Amino acid sequence: MLLLQNLAQEAGVEELVSEEKTLSVIDLIVSGGTGSILIISVLFVMLFVALYIYFERIFAIKAASKIDSNFMNQIRDHVTNGKLEAAKLLCAQTDSPVARLTEKGISRIGKPLDDINTAIENAGTLEVYKLEKNVSVLATVAGAAPMIGFLGTVIGMILAFHQMASSGGQAEMGSLAAGIYTAMTTTVAGLIVGIIAYIGYNHLVNRTDKVVHKMEANAVEFLDLLNEPL
Repeated sequence: MLLLQNLAQEAGVEELVSEEKTLSVIDLIVSGGTGSILIISVLFVMLFVALYIYFERIFAIKAASKIDSNFMNQIRDHVTNGKLEAAKLLCAQTDSPVARLTEKGISRIGKPLDDINTAIENAGTLEVYKLEKNVSVLATVAGAAPMIGFLGTVIGMILAFHQMASSGGQAEMGSLAAGIYTAMTTTVAGLIVGIIAYIGYNHLVNRTDKVVHKMEANAVEFLDLLNEPL
């Protein structure tokens, strides 16, 4: 009976210690004071913006990369047979950067090849600009978020040492430790947002490069078509 009582007491102590050590993320943010709440709020907004831009761009790039594998063969047949209007109509019905570049080239047929090439390059520059819209914001978030997090930590450390100085060096270690690890949450939050934005940025750049390479390959194929003897 005594053994059971001892075990129950030990279990109660362990449960109490576990409850005391448990601290939610919300408690960490709130207990950090106004500065911590403000900085975490800014980081949360930056995370939302980064995720919105990433998913909006990834769907746009995915749509831009879709094109019928038989598209250029149809263009070849129309141009070879002199059906330029049919080729333009096919390009207009195909919503992709490759189709728009090809349509720009078809509209310049009859002019010097250098003029056609220049027109395609200019149209390609505009298409790349559309693909990279707002992507630079992700790079900004990736660089700024960790620095904002570190700023929160520095502010928390300054406040902790100010409390120590104000108490003549007699401040309780518990209150100092609480302030320090709460301030560190801003660093963790900043790093998390920065890492997510950095990975998203590099993934978008990689996907954009693939679309650009496809545009260049099709542009070269179209120019080769114009150089072929009729």
